[in-house]
Amino acid sequence: MSTCRVVRQRGIALILVLWIITLLSLIALSFIATMRSEINIVANTMNRARAEAAANAGIQRALFELARPPNAEGRWIADGTAQTLNYQDASIRIVMTDETARIDINTANPELLRGLFLSQGLSADGAAALTDAIADWKDPDTLKRLNGAEEPEYIAAGLSYKPANAPFQSIEELNCVLGMTAALYARIAPLITVYSRQPGIYAQIAPREVLRAIPNVNDEQIELYLQQRDLARAGNAALPNFTPGTAYLSAGSGYVVRVQAEAILPDGTHFTREAVARPLGNPRRPFTFLLWKEGRETLPPADIAAGRWTDAKAGPKAEGDVPAASDTTGQVR
Repeated sequence: MSTCRVVRQRGIALILVLWIITLLSLIALSFIATMRSEINIVANTMNRARAEAAANAGIQRALFELARPPNAEGRWIADGTAQTLNYQDASIRIVMTDETARIDINTANPELLRGLFLSQGLSADGAAALTDAIADWKDPDTLKRLNGAEEPEYIAAGLSYKPANAPFQSIEELNCVLGMTAALYARIAPLITVYSRQPGIYAQIAPREVLRAIPNVNDEQIELYLQQRDLARAGNAALPNFTPGTAYLSAGSGYVVRVQAEAILPDGTHFTREAVARPLGNPRRPFTFLLWKEGRETLPPADIAAGRWTDAKAGPKAEGDVPAASDTTGQVR
């Protein structure tokens, strides 16, 4: 009996040891999985930080180009031409545009704003009402325009705020204007600004959707002009004027530029930086930033998968080299 009892006790001890080993193995596996997840999180954070740093470097490179002498060979121009370069292991696409390519909601001709809303599908009455509501928001008085909106209209609409009666501080503030919808704002946001301080637009670099806002201009005239503009740019010729919209045009001032830099790493990690800068003419502080934010990405899925930009030729790999700019034309500002 004593021998059987000893064997039974040994068997129980063996089972307990096996259970303890199993439990410790599970704890170890859980620890390994947790550490692996944390390592991945740290790696992803580091890669995002690297992509962000590369995009920020792209912004600084663009401003360096803008600060170069106007007659410097290969100098980049703020005309919307995309430049692609390599920085360390990141591929960066940089677009620099004079802010007069957009419609300034503070200073634009009211007919230009109305035309913008019409081009985005609003009815004539809806466009007139929204144009007046914008004017009532930014003017200093409390007098309501014919189709506009002042404090009583906002109260009647159940809103807890009233018009600022001051210029817009950002385009996002436009969302507060009575009659503005999220869908409409999303469509016009890339076409508007509060920084150009111009009543019109600079047609020589303005995109198609901005040109469509010009009153009494049809799509055929715009397409013809865009073709002429592209031909002139390809031939290094002076860019033509858009004569049908003369009353709503302004010259490119170079007063404010918008830069968008999109960086992508070999593993597909990407980051977009958008900045608006104003030259100061001071060698110690050549620019001041009016806007600095994470921008909207425009990376095609194929480029994310490839881990690089594929729509333009990249510059040299070495950090110290100055990449050759792609062909740019038009007047240097």
